[in-house]
Amino acid sequence: MSPEELRAILGEVRNRQVTVDEALRKLKELPFEDLGHTKIDHHRALRTGYPEVIFCAGKTVEQITQIVSSMLTRKNNILATRATDETYKAIKKLRPSAKYNPLARTITIRLKRMEVPRTYIGVVSAGTSDIPIAEEAAVTAEIFGNRVERVYDVGVAGIHRLSENMDRIAGSRVIVAVAGMEGALPSVIGGLVDKPVIAVPTSVGYGACFQGLAALLSMLTSCASGISVVNIDNGFGAGFLASMINKL
Repeated sequence: MSPEELRAILGEVRNRQVTVDEALRKLKELPFEDLGHTKIDHHRALRTGYPEVIFCAGKTVEQITQIVSSMLTRKNNILATRATDETYKAIKKLRPSAKYNPLARTITIRLKRMEVPRTYIGVVSAGTSDIPIAEEAAVTAEIFGNRVERVYDVGVAGIHRLSENMDRIAGSRVIVAVAGMEGALPSVIGGLVDKPVIAVPTSVGYGACFQGLAALLSMLTSCASGISVVNIDNGFGAGFLASMINKL
């Protein structure tokens, strides 16, 4: 938003040409910032409560740093997903407080203190190999102002491991269940708790898993109620949805 646009809207309010609510609607619909290669939606947080997130895959380091430089002028927390160490080093030069999670492949920059609900999100992984996607979900939920309880490597191949952690899992407001192979974990959890379960299929598994398609189809046809399913390896989408549910 340019200073001229803001002055024009404030002038309309002062001259009673528009109401405060109408002015707020205009602010919400103001144009994005055009960097040439990217059009940044700075007003997304105003409209939806969540700022735009940077998906790094397919973007050059230069493009990502330009996007981050622009977003740093605002006061929203910044999340970049599917980031590399090279990208992190470039962003850290812009903002030394930037944090990199190599497992989740996320970069986070905290510019705003957020009110954290007393309830928490449970992020559960079936196996250790599923942790990178689980971590993406956990980091996403945390940067958006949520408390996260991590319970990892409790898949159905050793169901007793899940039983010992059910109190922590059942105490969540919403549960993100991450699993590859046959993707059975969300169904098991869904039959034991009275909370919504967000199922995340991963591309972990041998040949017949078809890079996560087997887990995806298994989760979509689950006989347990209260389960929603996001796309294969979409930890970000699960963490985002869990945040929205936790803050209802």
